[in-house]
Amino acid sequence: MFRILIIEDDKVISDKIKKHLEKWGYQVECVTDFANVLKYFNRFEPELVLMDIGLPFYNGYYWCGEIRRISQVPIIFISSASDNMNVVMAINMGGDDFIVKPFDLEILSAKIQAVLRRTYSVKGQASVLEHSGVILNLSDMTLLVEGRKLELTKNEFKIMQILFENGGNVVERENIMKRLWDDECFVDENTLTVNINRLRKRLEDVGLKDMILTRKGVGYQLAE
Repeated sequence: MFRILIIEDDKVISDKIKKHLEKWGYQVECVTDFANVLKYFNRFEPELVLMDIGLPFYNGYYWCGEIRRISQVPIIFISSASDNMNVVMAINMGGDDFIVKPFDLEILSAKIQAVLRRTYSVKGQASVLEHSGVILNLSDMTLLVEGRKLELTKNEFKIMQILFENGGNVVERENIMKRLWDDECFVDENTLTVNINRLRKRLEDVGLKDMILTRKGVGYQLAE
């Protein structure tokens, strides 16, 4: 799984974030010597950095600039300094996103997933798909929503993967059937309907009612 480096002066916050992200399977390290941030960066070789602005010795902008000299790894700023000047400064310095404290850990997870997907999916390294804050883990066939994990059957997972890959676009029934079964000619169309309805019931049980929308006569899509 991806490696994430947390550069946050408040140990309570950094430990809380670390514990939360490790539940998702990330490898996480927290900087404790803020005079030598690059030492951690070079040793740990993170694939994403969470960076506070207010740090001892040098601020987050400085360290963002130093990291940008040697790497294009995605950097997400996390800060209570939410005025427009700081947000613009963070992005101009090379930040990929900005999250205002205090924040919900699930929102943080969704933003991390989105940045990682944008950065690494082209290289074939993405192991998760994200849509509207819901995460589909490709490595263990689970769905993650607001800290809850739903284990999917093989067909449920394939259906969700197809829909997630297409974002909010409609996927034709025929295309879904081809992915689920090698030759859809030998499968009754009602079989797909049964699978979709069963999946919808399971999604509803974890608070995702109406996540899969039907486009009559065409196919299915994810709700925004």
